[in-house]
Amino acid sequence: MFEAILWGLVQGLTEFLPVSSSGHLVLVPAFLGLEPPDLATTAVLHLGTLGAVVAYYRRDVAWLMKFPRDPLARRVLTLLAVGTIPAVVAGLIFEGAIDRFQQSPTAVGVALVATGVVLFVAGRIRTGASELEKASSQDAVTIGAAQALALIPGISRSGMTIAAGFARGLSREQAARFAFLLALPVILGGGLLQAVDLAGTDGLRPQLAVGVLVAGISGYLAIAFLVRGLTRWGLKPFAYYCWLVGFAAIVML
Repeated sequence: MFEAILWGLVQGLTEFLPVSSSGHLVLVPAFLGLEPPDLATTAVLHLGTLGAVVAYYRRDVAWLMKFPRDPLARRVLTLLAVGTIPAVVAGLIFEGAIDRFQQSPTAVGVALVATGVVLFVAGRIRTGASELEKASSQDAVTIGAAQALALIPGISRSGMTIAAGFARGLSREQAARFAFLLALPVILGGGLLQAVDLAGTDGLRPQLAVGVLVAGISGYLAIAFLVRGLTRWGLKPFAYYCWLVGFAAIVML
């Protein structure tokens, strides 16, 4: 039960804070001397973070469901679909390489340092005032490509997509909004596929349900913290954190 709560907490907090959940699910057990959660468990924990996004952006989700009769909702939904394509293609092509990368805590530490560099540079960008509803297809492709890059363990999905949003002229709040809504299809797809696989075995244990619940609650709090924090201090504090943990992993693991 302790490990289910631990992995749920790690997943929930680091999925949305720009510090890489996949990286932390490799490094935390390495630092603590624990067995890391298997890929299926990690994917199912994503269902908790999926619930966190849906709960926090429930008005947006409800609005997007009106796409058959709302042209603007249909346009935004199309942008999210376009932005999802790069991650799907990259995941299919590089799945084996990503799994091998995840087996090296040192490599994950290097990737986390790289995340810190991107966050630091993004923190110096003078953000615009553009809204998601006014984003272009090019914006969606650029932010989607950033999300695809974050398939590498140690590269933060929220960090890359928010940074790309800054670069495309979105406001800080709107960049986060685009980033988190864009994560929905990827989280849903990966989590459901693994949940179906586990349903036929003894993989869906009560402990895992607790982990999903913890991931959902902590994920919601992480989103709220980040969205408010972006307007106050931006991404730089997270860059320092990524450097600290990344270099510690390179030196110690």
